[in-house]
Amino acid sequence: MTSKLTFEQLTGQEESHLVEFAGNRLQADAAGAFARLQAAAREAGFALSIASAFRSYARQLDLFNGKARGERPVHDDSGAPLALAQLSPHDRLAAILRFSALPGTSRHHWGTDLDCFDAAAVPADYRLQLSPQEYAAGGPFHALHQWLDARMAANDSFGFYRPYSRDRGGVAPEPWHLSYAPLSLHCDGRLGAQALRELWGDDLVLGDVVSAELEEILERYVRVAEDWCPRGTL
Repeated sequence: MTSKLTFEQLTGQEESHLVEFAGNRLQADAAGAFARLQAAAREAGFALSIASAFRSYARQLDLFNGKARGERPVHDDSGAPLALAQLSPHDRLAAILRFSALPGTSRHHWGTDLDCFDAAAVPADYRLQLSPQEYAAGGPFHALHQWLDARMAANDSFGFYRPYSRDRGGVAPEPWHLSYAPLSLHCDGRLGAQALRELWGDDLVLGDVVSAELEEILERYVRVAEDWCPRGTL
């Protein structure tokens, strides 16, 4: 078990803590636990699949900067596209951070977190959105969402819980995002503001706005609720 990652691993710059799993990369213990969760889901009639697991720093930087430049779409909570050019730099940043992490701060860097869906609920050519509507009542993944809710409530989800299960005014709720708590708990809160500023250098679009508001951003968009998982039972 990799209980304490290096700064390079925490920020997605180095990948030696990962193993290959179903076309993705995770820490070995997280991969094993997810395989057990998949088996339980299969018995319940779901094809629990990974949409995204490990994401490198370079990839997250490309995604964030693309949105900050207006090259990639940014949506509001209802899924409607936003006209970022009409927003102030502060509001543009808030709109991006609602659904996308700053590079270096994404939980997807750790090899403990993944986005999931039910492949059996949609055709093979379905264009996955990872939108709240897909997991809400009437959406294709609502049944899986409810099944996972029940497993987590019973502490029978093999260590996986949702760090973004409710809206705290920062990151939007993400029912698709699962985190392997026995490992990710060791990663939470280990990145300081100055280390992140040094990591970004001049590479981050909107970097001046981010730097000026960084402590508030870390509290609102990076740190998660203390009770996101039942720590006493892990």
